Amino acid sequence: MQSFKKYAAEFIGTFVLVFFACGVAAVTGCTGEADAAYVATALAFGLVIVAMAYSIGNVSGCHINPAVSIAMLVSGKLGVVDFIGYVVAQFAGAIAGAAALMGVLGDDYKVLGLGANGLYNNDVTASIIIEVILTFVFVLAILGVTSKVENGAVAGLVIGLSLTLVHLLGIYFTGTSVNPARSFGPALFMGGEAFSNVWVFIAAPLVGGVLAALVYKFLRLKEEK
Repeated sequence: MQSFKKYAAEFIGTFVLVFFACGVAAVTGCTGEADAAYVATALAFGLVIVAMAYSIGNVSGCHINPAVSIAMLVSGKLGVVDFIGYVVAQFAGAIAGAAALMGVLGDDYKVLGLGANGLYNNDVTASIIIEVILTFVFVLAILGVTSKVENGAVAGLVIGLSLTLVHLLGIYFTGTSVNPARSFGPALFMGGEAFSNVWVFIAAPLVGGVLAALVYKFLRLKEEK
């Protein structure tokens, strides 16, 4: 039952992330142009993380992102069974969130989109490098701030601001994924190029998450081990 509650929390958190944050990107018409929609979308992703961290964080840790979960697996903070459960719940939540967003937008979603990611200049290699770097920075921040119990009160805020930071740069390039589930949900319903290229936004964040975990293992202080 305890594991089920964790998976349910991850489902809910990822649903909220996609519905609200990708929803803001859709209804504001966010593109790579530096405008109010760009900033609003970056803030929306960060604010959702803050809200979810302080609501479901004490249940599941509020990963709501397979890249975070794989980093916790590599770090020894999450078992294999829970890792699988988390990832399944995260993808299910993202799909449900995208479906709900499509439902409320109606036919407008065909024009507004669902906040799906896209390749930077149709360059797979560049997009992978960008996403690996963005995810590495984001996950490294998570590993650092969650490494000490005394950071608990501010951890959600730090993580949310870190996600805002990577979006402020990454939206211009790929729309910013750093989260395989968040990318898969919208791409599934948008189809076309969004779906055919979604593998980039699944693989690159996972690589970035693993790299962040390995680097943090090397850097962390002895007393944290």
